[in-house]
Amino acid sequence: MKSSAEPGDRDALLQAARDLRSHQRIPDALAALARLEALHPRFSRLYQERGHCQVLLRNAPAAVEALQEAVRLNPTLPACWDMLEQLYRMAGDAAQAAVAAQHLAALRQLPPEVVAANSLFADGDLAPAEEVIRDYLRKDGDNVGALRLLARIRRDRDAPGEAEALLKSVVERAPDYHAARLDYAMVLLQQQKHLQARQEAERLLEHEPHNREYLKQYGAACIGLGDYEPLIALYETLLAGQCQSEAEVADLRLWRANALKITGRRQEAVADYRAALTARPDYGVAWFSLANLKTHRFTDDDIARMRGVESRPGVQDMDRVYLCFALGKALEDRRDYAASWELYERGNALRRAASRHRPEAAESCAVRLKQVFTGDFFAARAGWGVDDPAPIFVLGLPRSGSTLIEQILASHPRVEGTQELTEIDRYAGELYGRDPDCGLPLDPDAVRRLTAGEARALGERFLVETRTYRRLGRAFFIDKAPNNFWHIGLIHLILPRAKIIDVRREPMACGFSNLKQLFGGANQEFAYDMDHVARHYRTYLGLMRHWDAVLPGRVLRVQYEDVVEDLEGSVRRMLKHCGLPFEPACLAFHETRRSVRTPSSEQVRQPIGREGLEQWRSYASWLAPLEHALGDALTGYRI
Repeated sequence: MKSSAEPGDRDALLQAARDLRSHQRIPDALAALARLEALHPRFSRLYQERGHCQVLLRNAPAAVEALQEAVRLNPTLPACWDMLEQLYRMAGDAAQAAVAAQHLAALRQLPPEVVAANSLFADGDLAPAEEVIRDYLRKDGDNVGALRLLARIRRDRDAPGEAEALLKSVVERAPDYHAARLDYAMVLLQQQKHLQARQEAERLLEHEPHNREYLKQYGAACIGLGDYEPLIALYETLLAGQCQSEAEVADLRLWRANALKITGRRQEAVADYRAALTARPDYGVAWFSLANLKTHRFTDDDIARMRGVESRPGVQDMDRVYLCFALGKALEDRRDYAASWELYERGNALRRAASRHRPEAAESCAVRLKQVFTGDFFAARAGWGVDDPAPIFVLGLPRSGSTLIEQILASHPRVEGTQELTEIDRYAGELYGRDPDCGLPLDPDAVRRLTAGEARALGERFLVETRTYRRLGRAFFIDKAPNNFWHIGLIHLILPRAKIIDVRREPMACGFSNLKQLFGGANQEFAYDMDHVARHYRTYLGLMRHWDAVLPGRVLRVQYEDVVEDLEGSVRRMLKHCGLPFEPACLAFHETRRSVRTPSSEQVRQPIGREGLEQWRSYASWLAPLEHALGDALTGYRI
């Protein structure tokens, strides 16, 4: 969550400190810099100015400490390296002086515009940095360093596609420019292009097989591909090496624990989560990861430690959010519902404050989709797409039971479970553009320009790009991305024989389950406000009714409560829809060994239970606004 101070305020505060120094009011200047640091702790030039002040006070150790922090944040500060070289020489540290001199000499060899733009970029001044570097590129358009910097700026200004194109051109021109190739791999990963990202990481590792950053990038790409088994050993190798800090140890332990959890090695995962907390006791995501196992129970000491950390004033915002949700789950398990709700509510409020979600944007998107994808639209395009029955799409709202349905189907010997794939959503973004606040289709009308050949090519592309997730050679595979309910029209257009299953859950149970779940990144941002949850549920119902009207019989609706009450009947119905024979193993789904990466991973490794049906009733008094906002969805959700 960002400071409310604007960059202009930041620069004005810095100038005030400089003015105080120029008038020899050094204590006042240092006090001004302390206030600036409280607002902008990553502003490199404040530390440079502090170094100047400490030099005037003849406090060499304090000056070195400030200047080191400045160049750690921003290595492109020539004045800092110059002062550091002199201070190290005065202290008799010839080795460090030589390092500082080397940095200074390297900066002096660069064009001044590139140094200036780099410095602005390091301090987060993206617009002026872009202006400077674009001006320079008009004179020297082949400078790969400048092109790489422009790509990094565009990436940070939410233009990853432009960044990818720039970086691709850089590594084609300069194949041995490894820093640019690492950036290229990172921006590919940012756009969910996991296979390409891993290939770039592999090229880097051919050059330097023990480089820790390259290994981490390779690991991140493997996560995207759902390839978890190699990660356990990879992170163990990194942990055995020279970690830079306890924070790095905590991260590696967390990542290894996640891989262990997903592959079903629960006890080992718990041990690694706790090792992460030993390295960093305020690591909110590790506490939350333990809670997110759903079956883990916290001790009295755990709860006391979490409360102590969460109440501390200086805790980072996201650590506090994670802790609120973890404590909420811990107290819910102890049936202390009032205290639990207070924590869930606090976590939701903090998360909501950082969100750009607007429910009206989702509602408008649904209206636009209905206007474009009509019965006449599909009739005019009958026979389009790829005639391949392999994909099975399991979709719906999050926390509706879709992971359970995936696990049941993936227990069939002819069906492979993969993960929540991102390809369909990416194609929709390419075709329609994205709403900047919610990522939903911006201009669905653009699909009218798609030709029959292009629709077929898109279906073929899906089958090719998802091949990397299919490792068992089975005839059918599952894409379990819940948000694909927005894209049923596109799925039908490019994959007319794909099976589609809509998993639906009673609205109060589904709504409460979303309100107590913290989702990763910017995913499912509707889930942190009761009114937003209700409006999203109603929007989903309305859109699904539209798909049923224009594509009758295309989507099988599976009610979560029916699966709980009649597992065998529900399994037979789903398998019939998929054109598959009945398989008893689907009834023993909890015995199936496979990687499951959603929050329900531990729950689907147990026999089906009824506890999820009524949990929300313990919170009924606090959920009255949700119930009111859901309106007729409370009775009409089965229609």
